[in-house]
Amino acid sequence: MAIRMSATTDRLPAAALVLAIGLLPAYGQHETHEIGVVHFPVSCTAAAQKTFERGVALLHSFWYEEAEKAFSEVTRIDPGCAMGYWGIAMSHYHPVWLPPSATDLREGRAAVERAKAAAAKTRRERDYVAAIEAFYRDSDKVPHRKRALAWSSAMQQLSARHPEDREAAIFYALSLLGTAPPFDKTYANQKHAAAILNRILTEEPEHPGIAHYLIHSYDSPPLASLALPAARAYAKIAPAVPHALHMPSHIFTRLGLWQESIESNIASEAAARSHAAQSSPQAITQDGLHAMDYMEYAYLQSCQDRKAQAVAARATAATTVDFEVFQAAYAFAAIPARYALERHSWREATALRVHPAGFPWGRFGYAEAITHFARALGAARSGDTPLAEAEVAKLADIQQALSRSQEEYPWSTVVEVQRLAASAWVAHARAENQTALHGMRSAADLEDKTEKHPVTPGPVLPARELLGDLLMELNLPAMALPEFELVLRSSPKRFNATYGAAHSAELSGNRPKAIERYSELLRLCGNPDSGKPEVQKARAYLQKQ
Repeated sequence: MAIRMSATTDRLPAAALVLAIGLLPAYGQHETHEIGVVHFPVSCTAAAQKTFERGVALLHSFWYEEAEKAFSEVTRIDPGCAMGYWGIAMSHYHPVWLPPSATDLREGRAAVERAKAAAAKTRRERDYVAAIEAFYRDSDKVPHRKRALAWSSAMQQLSARHPEDREAAIFYALSLLGTAPPFDKTYANQKHAAAILNRILTEEPEHPGIAHYLIHSYDSPPLASLALPAARAYAKIAPAVPHALHMPSHIFTRLGLWQESIESNIASEAAARSHAAQSSPQAITQDGLHAMDYMEYAYLQSCQDRKAQAVAARATAATTVDFEVFQAAYAFAAIPARYALERHSWREATALRVHPAGFPWGRFGYAEAITHFARALGAARSGDTPLAEAEVAKLADIQQALSRSQEEYPWSTVVEVQRLAASAWVAHARAENQTALHGMRSAADLEDKTEKHPVTPGPVLPARELLGDLLMELNLPAMALPEFELVLRSSPKRFNATYGAAHSAELSGNRPKAIERYSELLRLCGNPDSGKPEVQKARAYLQKQ
């Protein structure tokens, strides 16, 4: 039976998924279970049908390059299969990532034209082709968001016209996630998508898209706990897919389940490396880099700094990547920046460089900005004010360029938060502390209004945590404590925010809160031999109580 819920139901989705997980076959029971199971009948030859459904399963796990190969094979087996060309067009559109490149748009449009020329045999298939055509039509004139909304509207109509077609409903749910406004803190689109997915859940328990898109639907602080069953199911549904192995860590990160995140990303990176061994043996993979970004973040939050250092070293040693895409750009910049900033190694941050040199950074200004932000913050906090000012100026240039771009996600706002924060610490270095506080609070408030990009684990340093740090430096611990507590509300079990809350509580005389947060810090750092000064401080404080 179907599990039904309203868009405002909070607990039923998790219960429904727990039930559906019980319907899953044993791990590795049959070959199709390696990528999940999709039922999508089309009017192509019987020989093409199985390959077509394999392509759709890969599409639902965002393994776009492999999906395109499968759909191309469909058109080789059955040149008259219009839906094979539909699949190729879908492989060039990545709804929750970034707008397609010029090459993707060109190849997607060409696939649509071939699908139309193949003359789909049923109304339903013609509706699918028309829906993706709505996205590619006039892409040189119509903004990306308007075309994404056109695809979403077409999928809504297709699903209503063919209510028996579960794939139509699942793709409509995906379209809602791809067009969710980044400033909407009611998460209306995400809740609507989850309602659709949960209606289908028990009927399609091995479907990769349902678990995947439920994770995306609930990838926000107030909803993340609802996705924990999906997070623990997805890797079992599609264990051969690097992204399926990684994706659970989005929810593990939201909930501070650091060891589960680490294990998820170790498996994902290994799968990506194994898959790429034949085609790109010399290059690091974008899937691997993406997993490494989350892996390093989890290592840093759980006091496993040596393992985080090993991840950073591997990222900075890489000179090429299999696909020059956003995930790779972000990870190349974020991994070394996180390693320096999370450890408050300010001089180390100052020495960071945009790397690798041959990467097309001009296409990814928002990723390059991470390096300039880390250098600016490092310089301001280690006494090199001229360098900090120069890096702030670079951030301003990038922010201006991004404000003129047609990016769907407000990257210019993210870079503006970085510019404001770095400027605040420059002002503090000059002893202009009221200016510093005003700028840092503006940065924190602006960041709070914006939802993180779906690809990233979060900002390299939360602006509100930096505000707490600034208040501590100004000897205002009672004011710092609520700022650190706000960080922990949206990012539970963050090491630096946990320590900041404990230390500020201690200095402001809030003994119960200090005991609570120092105790949590020791639970985060399970190694009793940890030499981190924050851990030693926590241990010493608790021993005196």
